[in-house]
Amino acid sequence: MSIIQHNNTEHCPLCNNHGERFHKDQFYRCKNCRGIFKASSLLPNPTEEKEKYDLHNNDVTDVRYQQFVSPITNAVQENYSPNSIGLDFGSGPGPVISKVLGDKGYTLKQFDPFFSNDPKVLEAKYDYIVCCEVIEHFHSPAKEFDLLINMLKPNGRLFCMTHLYSEDIDFNAWYYKNDPTHVFFYHPITLQKIKDKHAFSSLTIDDRLITFQY
Repeated sequence: MSIIQHNNTEHCPLCNNHGERFHKDQFYRCKNCRGIFKASSLLPNPTEEKEKYDLHNNDVTDVRYQQFVSPITNAVQENYSPNSIGLDFGSGPGPVISKVLGDKGYTLKQFDPFFSNDPKVLEAKYDYIVCCEVIEHFHSPAKEFDLLINMLKPNGRLFCMTHLYSEDIDFNAWYYKNDPTHVFFYHPITLQKIKDKHAFSSLTIDDRLITFQY
C-alpha cells in the first residue's frame, strides 16, 4: 500500500503568494488575491485539453451561442467603431465573437493555442481584446495577463467573460469547477488585484462581463 501525500499550500500562479488547500486535494485558494486554482499536479496536459475542446459544439451560426456572447459583442459595439482593430484571444474552434462582429463590419484578429496558433498576431497592438470563457483556462494567469495587457493600445479595453466565485457559492456543488480544463477561478478581489498591478484606469464587473480599461 502506498500513501500519497498532498501539500497543504501551493504558490498562486497569479500573484505567487501562498494558497491554502480549499477543496479536497484538488483546489487551493490564495490568501492574497482570493483566486482559486487547481493543484499543479492535476493540471491537464495539452492533449487532454485539446480532446476536451474538440467536444465543444461551437456553431457560430447558432443564435443561442451568439446570444451567450452578446455581453461582449454589445460592449464592443457600444465603445468602438468598425474602424478599430480587435483581437479575439482564445477564439476556439468556433470564433463566434469574430463572426458576429465581422458581420457588422468589424475586424478582429484571432489567436488560439490549439485552433489558430499564429504567434505574429501576438506581436501587434489592439484597440480592444476579447476573452470569452478563456481566463478560467489559464495555467499561468500572471504571464497570460501580462501578454494581454502588453497588446493593448493606450485607452484600450480588455473584455472578459467568466463565472466569478463569491462566498455565497457552494463550491462543492458548483458546476463551473467540474470542467477539467477550468483551472483558475476569480473573485472580485482577484480582479481588483489585477487592475492595481497593471495600473488600469478602471474595472467594471457586470455579472459575467468584466471590463478592464487603460
